Amino acid sequence: MPARKLSNIPVVKFRKFLESQGLKVITGTRGRGGHEKWSKRGMDRPVTIQTHIDPVPEFIVKQVLRHLKMDRDTFFSEYNKL
Repeated sequence: MPARKLSNIPVVKFRKFLESQGLKVITGTRGRGGHEKWSKRGMDRPVTIQTHIDPVPEFIVKQVLRHLKMDRDTFFSEYNKL
């Protein structure tokens, strides 16, 4: 079975995924236009997503999965529950 691609993930659904993993938007930070910073307790550093580009670029999804220490299969398992 071929691995699913991490491209074509809508920003709205990716935000729901981040929320389902316990991440919250960091408010009060001076993010640059079109970007959001997300974090949760225990993370080394926040993740930044580009909200002005839809769908979310694959490299951003991969970066977030590395920060969450999550593999592709686990991601799609959680993503499909949304």
